[in-house]
Amino acid sequence: MSKADDSPVNSSNTGFVKIKKLPSQGMISLRGNLSSDIVRQSVYSAVSLELPDIRKIKVGAICAICWMAPDELLILCPYAEVASRVTRMQSDLKSVHSFVVDVSDARVMFCISGVRSREVLAKLCPVDLTQSEFGVGDFRLTRLAQVPAAFWMQNAEIFNILVSRSVARYGFNLLKSAAQKGSEVGVF
Repeated sequence: MSKADDSPVNSSNTGFVKIKKLPSQGMISLRGNLSSDIVRQSVYSAVSLELPDIRKIKVGAICAICWMAPDELLILCPYAEVASRVTRMQSDLKSVHSFVVDVSDARVMFCISGVRSREVLAKLCPVDLTQSEFGVGDFRLTRLAQVPAAFWMQNAEIFNILVSRSVARYGFNLLKSAAQKGSEVGVF
């Protein structure tokens, strides 16, 4: 477990959705040519998942792969398994221009759940969150107000949100403020 788990933000049940800080998540940043067979094979070997399409996430039993940019992926896996997966991928990719690094302690993950979860994010993010434009499997790298963030849906009522650990309290407070009872907009 990371020492960074001593974060002062944990959860809030006071709004119209539930907001919860999730336990430490293993995160691996991979930069490289994502169309390269060597890169694709290395990722598959490490997490048993194919690469996601643009602005998508692939979710498996214990791992996920998030599309971050045309040359970047964020691989989510159990925290305790990051070092071995990084080592394996670095070894696989030593012959190609690439960058594989453990970024697990750089970010915090929050979960918002409830029927109006979509509304909370819509208040904060410049993303079209209508059901026809954003659903399970979609992934966005964007911002919450002025804080860089990324998010995806687990199901129709649950979103996972990543923010930098250095702004975790601020990100949590943004979500909590957007979810205050009485501030429902009723758009979705």
